[in-house]
Amino acid sequence: MDEPTHIPVLVTEVLTHLVERPEQKEMQARGASFIDGTVGQGGHAEAILRALPGCRILGFDRDSANLDIARRRLERFDAAAILVQDSYANVTQHARANGFEQVDGILLDLGFSSAHIDDPERGFSFAHEGPLDMRYDRTGDLTAEAILNGWSVEDLSRIFRVYGEEAAALQIAKVVYAARKKVRITTTTQFADLVETVVRRRGKTHPATKVFQALRIAVNDELGQFERVLPDLVDLLRPGGRLAIISFHSLEDRIAKHYFSERNGETLNVITKRPVGPSDEEVHSNPRSRSAKLRVAEKI
Repeated sequence: MDEPTHIPVLVTEVLTHLVERPEQKEMQARGASFIDGTVGQGGHAEAILRALPGCRILGFDRDSANLDIARRRLERFDAAAILVQDSYANVTQHARANGFEQVDGILLDLGFSSAHIDDPERGFSFAHEGPLDMRYDRTGDLTAEAILNGWSVEDLSRIFRVYGEEAAALQIAKVVYAARKKVRITTTTQFADLVETVVRRRGKTHPATKVFQALRIAVNDELGQFERVLPDLVDLLRPGGRLAIISFHSLEDRIAKHYFSERNGETLNVITKRPVGPSDEEVHSNPRSRSAKLRVAEKI
């Protein structure tokens, strides 16, 4: 995978809130700094670096393949782009080590890369048969296969219900438990077929969509890392610095909304009273952007 395959969402809206502000000239004069906690293949980072010449950006991603693409994409910016293979959960230590203690803007794009969806070997999709992996960082120990074949009915039901908001969570967990006693569940299509014995197909949405989301979240501890890191991100902002969060499902958006609302008027000023979505033109050109929501808050 040599070229970017993931189309970044809400780029115009991100630039509007993080860069194109009344203090843009002052930011450029002093050499503004940004953190992209989910740099992926570098789309948002490239847009920020182009929009504000002289700024610096510290980018994180757990996926080495994505980072290789991002490095090539951003190499023309030389030392202005510093990329780290790690989770944004460890942002504080890397920010301090690289001189990003007080930054002008932080972006988290919580959607997962199209490259992950489209690569059967990563196991994120039931569209093609592949191993039940779902790790962003492929050096990690926990896989979707390990969860499905090792966790209890109660724990499987819990993640399907909480992370997937799946009404048939318990029934699916019981079917998985019964099936794995006969043969190990190892492929995406094998698991998806099991789900279809419980949940009927309605319209275009595949019955396994919600539980695949749940497994991905559990494998990568997505919600836990997101919730724990929010105070650290705010601490890294300079007064007037902005935190922008792009979410793609209600679980993430609810966490961001609640955190911003609780601190509104105290440590933060909420900039987006309602989440910002993609334009009709963007949805037309990139249908995967349809569910994207952007929330922005400014540090007081």
